[in-house]
Amino acid sequence: MTASLRLFSSPAQLKQRKFARRSLLPLEQDYLWKIESGVVRTLTWLEDDTPITLGVWGTGDIAGKVLSKAEAYQIECLTLVEATLLPVNDWQQTAQLTIQHIQQFQEFMEILHSKSVDAALLRLLSWLAKKFGREIEQGQLIDLRLTHQEIAEIIGATRVTVTRLLNEFEKRGIIQRLPQHFILLHEQQPFWHYEI
Repeated sequence: MTASLRLFSSPAQLKQRKFARRSLLPLEQDYLWKIESGVVRTLTWLEDDTPITLGVWGTGDIAGKVLSKAEAYQIECLTLVEATLLPVNDWQQTAQLTIQHIQQFQEFMEILHSKSVDAALLRLLSWLAKKFGREIEQGQLIDLRLTHQEIAEIIGATRVTVTRLLNEFEKRGIIQRLPQHFILLHEQQPFWHYEI
């Protein structure tokens, strides 16, 4: 029996745990984290220490080292997070969640393979609206603070490029910056509203 199995072997020890924004979820072999609330990103690094975002995961999603072949791997909290450890061998709980994880990862890969950075950014905003948005009168409101650097890391661009594109989108009326750091996506695509 591995140390992680001994450490979390009883059901009482598998209760929800809370994590602060910017903290890292511990990586436990043979366990997955089920996100009960909040948002995390999984990431790795290239040889030159360039961060690569592998996914952005929210309520109901799973994340864990067991789902990745990346040598360097982290699960970083983008918001306050509540998460529960699930044993990988409990297929009744993890099978459907694993299928959903794979499907979402494939959606994410489509964004990353956009032909241009501006298209990738627009597709990312649309995906965030679908995944994390909530309906308001003007469209989708996304209550997820991402810095320009985090957005750049997600789409494989530079922070300067993301800032320039967001400013350009705002000038063209595609996005609107709001005072409370939300993303607002109008229903009439491609009219987007984004607030940082």
